[in-house]
Amino acid sequence: MSYTVNCSILFTELPLLERPAAAVAAGFDSVEFWWPFAESVPGDADVTAFERAINDAGVQLTGLNFNAGDMPGGDRGLVSWKGRDAEFRDNIAVVAGIGERLGCKAFNALYGNRLDGHTPEAQDEVALANLVAAAEGVAAIGGTVLLEPVSGADRYPLKTAQDALDVIGKVHAEGPQNIKLLADFYHLAVNGDDVAAVIENHAKDFGHIQIADNPGRGAPGTGELPLGEWISRSRQLGYQGPIGLEYKAPAEQAFGWLIR
Repeated sequence: MSYTVNCSILFTELPLLERPAAAVAAGFDSVEFWWPFAESVPGDADVTAFERAINDAGVQLTGLNFNAGDMPGGDRGLVSWKGRDAEFRDNIAVVAGIGERLGCKAFNALYGNRLDGHTPEAQDEVALANLVAAAEGVAAIGGTVLLEPVSGADRYPLKTAQDALDVIGKVHAEGPQNIKLLADFYHLAVNGDDVAAVIENHAKDFGHIQIADNPGRGAPGTGELPLGEWISRSRQLGYQGPIGLEYKAPAEQAFGWLIR
């Protein structure tokens, strides 16, 4: 299980529920998804259909996002969104339920944009409480919450690995230890972080790695990032999990770089 395919950004030519089978047909045995529903608490039929698509394809779900709001519209998470904290808390139980039934252990909680009318301190207070609740909510199934720096969203406050690690440290101080850094090498590089240094200092503690090349957020080899070197060094330093393929490419061109 070296690679896991993000089926929310790849195979977008197909309906969402057909993508797990497409990943298997392309030679993969694991997939990950952003939140695949329109609501934080979707109907039972929608959840069942999603789970059936995973099971019928015979693929392992390795990662799932908490609801992050209207991503195409610019939202980047509910964790720090004052006024939607009850909705986020309701989402935790749904996420944990899907994880338990499908054997998924990693859950990405996007922090959320800065909002007009609220101070950063007030949003960070909400975020800390929500992340503690999320970590406690998935702990019962052996789950880990992931926290991710993101590029391309000016109002998203976690830009560097250290930004996320500072928040993770505050959650640890509250008790839960099952929250880790999601190291998306593309986002870190675009934001100007020293990716090689992040790997040297933190690879053994990464909760997950995702990759895309830059410029363009395309497949490895379409840009200039030394993704192979970064992955190899992360492995040498103790990262043992899968590598999430989270880039934009037509299905027929998406995996030509990969030597299995």
